Amino acid sequence: MPKFTLLLQHYGLLLVFANVLVEQMGFPIPAFPILIVAGALSMIGDLSWQSCLLVSVMACLITDFSWYTAGKRYGKRILGLLCKISLSPDNCVSHTEDTFRRWGPKSLMISKFIPGFNTIAPPLAGAMGTKLDKFLLFSMFGSVLWAGTGIAIGAIFSKSIDRVLDILSTMGVTAVLVVAAVLALFMLIKYVERRRFLRSLYMARISVDQLRTMMEEGVDPIIVDARSATAQELEPAIPGAILYGHVDHAETFANVPRDSEIIVYCSCPNEASAAIIARKLIGHGFVHVRPLVGGLDAWKESLTESLTAH
Repeated sequence: MPKFTLLLQHYGLLLVFANVLVEQMGFPIPAFPILIVAGALSMIGDLSWQSCLLVSVMACLITDFSWYTAGKRYGKRILGLLCKISLSPDNCVSHTEDTFRRWGPKSLMISKFIPGFNTIAPPLAGAMGTKLDKFLLFSMFGSVLWAGTGIAIGAIFSKSIDRVLDILSTMGVTAVLVVAAVLALFMLIKYVERRRFLRSLYMARISVDQLRTMMEEGVDPIIVDARSATAQELEPAIPGAILYGHVDHAETFANVPRDSEIIVYCSCPNEASAAIIARKLIGHGFVHVRPLVGGLDAWKESLTESLTAH
């Protein structure tokens, strides 16, 4: 028995479980390819497709329930943490929040097919108060659908995948190095994409202290809330802020002088959503537009310190 195939035969279920678990935790290590390989091996009797499906669903449910519990307990903070450790762009939480708000818990049925969404959807469900029984129902259905699709693809194209495995088997250690190199290349590409995204956000920002000084000097800046509609429901906006994205925001901005001081805030790491909206406003002719460093969290922390000092 070639070493590579022997490894998959003896440790296939453990590899499937570990790969799915790590990916669902948020690490950029795709698990779908190993599900396809597992499906192909099940056709030649080296693995049981039922066992592969079972361990995959178990791994999904373990991570989904853990993130759901964390979201229920820590709310938006756990979403910010996920975005910080993810190699996806920092405004991924905002996109996920909008998608989840549109489809509700039913979005869990397809979330695992969407990179970024698969990790953020479970804690978001917890933060938004989705009932546990409903969450587990949709999470289990989505896990079975996702894992089953990968295994089915492998079974359908098993002959072609067998030929690839035969080639890898003859390569020995070289096959492991090739797989590791492909994975490293994938992670490098994701890292480069993230760095490029962060560079695109470069622009002048304003701190909470500078904003307060501006207000104390009599300047009345226009505050813009760039968070998603879901985030605005979870946490109240800064009093008097324009809620960007609401149906009346375009009409509101039509009456704002183009030389007004405009401060945009969000709750994303690196002020990602705020910077994106700030650039849009600059593109519409507004001159003095700056994201707020630290966003809503920095503003609330400043308020707490101010109350404590008094």
